[in-house]
Amino acid sequence: MMFGLAALAIVVAAIMVLYRGIKGPRVYDRLLAINSMGTKTVILIALIGYMYERPHFLDIALVYALINFIGTIAFLKYRETGRLD
Repeated sequence: MMFGLAALAIVVAAIMVLYRGIKGPRVYDRLLAINSMGTKTVILIALIGYMYERPHFLDIALVYALINFIGTIAFLKYRETGRLD
């Protein structure tokens, strides 16, 4: 029950972040919203894995967190230099 409420709170927070991503006037606001959505997704995957007693979901959450981080860094580098090499 308590984990279900926590998952619901994360989903509500993700909806608010999604609004900020759509409404954001600058590219960096949108990037921050995408990064926050990724973080909330990682937390939600870990929470669901704990709820259903599937510890391998933590591995999936960690891989998703690394992809989220690398994608953010790559986008910022592309935005600054215009290329990724």
